[in-house]
Amino acid sequence: MVSATIEKIARHVGETVELKGWLYNMRESGKLLFPQFRDGTGIIQGVVSAKDVSPEVFEIARGLSQESSVIVQGIIREEKRAPGGFEISVSHLESVQTVSPGDPYPIAPKEHGIEFLLDRRHLWLRSQRQHAILKVRHEVIRAVRDYFDSHDFTLIDTPMFTPAACEGTTTLFEVDYFGQKAYLTQSGQLYNEATAAAFGKTYCFGPTFRAEKSKTRRHLTEFWMVEPEMSFARLEEVMNLAEDFICAIVERVIANRRAELKTLERNMAPLERVQKPFPRLHYDDAVKLLKEKGATFEWGGDFGAPDETLISENFDRPVMVHHYPSQVKAFYMEPDPQRPELACCVDVLAPEGYGEIIGGGERISSYEGLVKRIQEHNLPPEAFTWYLDLRKYGSVPHGGFGMGIERCVAWICGIEHLREAIAFPRTITRNYP
Repeated sequence: MVSATIEKIARHVGETVELKGWLYNMRESGKLLFPQFRDGTGIIQGVVSAKDVSPEVFEIARGLSQESSVIVQGIIREEKRAPGGFEISVSHLESVQTVSPGDPYPIAPKEHGIEFLLDRRHLWLRSQRQHAILKVRHEVIRAVRDYFDSHDFTLIDTPMFTPAACEGTTTLFEVDYFGQKAYLTQSGQLYNEATAAAFGKTYCFGPTFRAEKSKTRRHLTEFWMVEPEMSFARLEEVMNLAEDFICAIVERVIANRRAELKTLERNMAPLERVQKPFPRLHYDDAVKLLKEKGATFEWGGDFGAPDETLISENFDRPVMVHHYPSQVKAFYMEPDPQRPELACCVDVLAPEGYGEIIGGGERISSYEGLVKRIQEHNLPPEAFTWYLDLRKYGSVPHGGFGMGIERCVAWICGIEHLREAIAFPRTITRNYP
């Protein structure tokens, strides 16, 4: 007998197959049962007729409760009225574990509060909506890896423990490292600069940590970030890469995860407009735009979420805001040679109010310039000896960016909060389950 998955069930119409999964829902009509089964790849309706199975099998099927695990055998038929367009006419059913009616599955088909669901995140992942989001996330990650692997970037893993800050000292998780202070990484970018000098084009991809005491929908304390870095690259090359990269990801998700986006009731029109070229907006012009829209914003500050929304709503695709003031950017950003108060940097703002999904730019390539910036930021110079070495031995113009996977996934899925874009979210108020 063929062991099949629901995702590929169309290949088996007319065949008797075996499915292994769980009971998702059940409807009963006299001597007919209409169970819905899920197997992690999809959902299919079953039909259990008292005249087609033994009395024992019928009673086992009728006694199943939500999320009981089962092995089912039957013939696959096309049925346009059924979820997914197919159904299985059950000839045999085995219960692997029947959920006790006295201790039923806690997430019933009804409304539940968000805290209730997050406390049961390990079970909430089985719902259609959460399943669809994480399938899109999987596709985004596949697209990320395929893009860089096919564009001659070398994947090199960077440390989780670091001796000093990369972005800012106020958002570090400090840990005891055998009697010495160490920190959970905010970014692999500094190490990427070393690997780019060795390999030309590299990227790292892994979890990063920010101890921001923020409760907004755009913040997690642990999230995944992909960070490419290129030697012999200026800001223009970084912007071109970011633009092409985002288009490739969105195109891939639209092509392969349309069913999941439909489950999420995602409006496809905004995603289908994500095509090159992206509008490019100088920071000066972005400030002017904000003032024209009535925002009380002064030149020199960083944009908050409301500012990013006001800017991006003027465009039908991601917008690239570049040349922010150096004072609001990381210490390693290359100053603009024409206006040293500005950094050669870019933020890519997603449309529909999702804000920054990419941040990056050109790095300081001068030894003296980097020493000055380390001093200005009151960073411990001894922690950056190795980083300064990169400017002493064959320094070149170089740059890259970081993209938060959860922010990208939230935007593409059209979901409100980052906490649904990762399997087990970590926030300022949540470290469970």
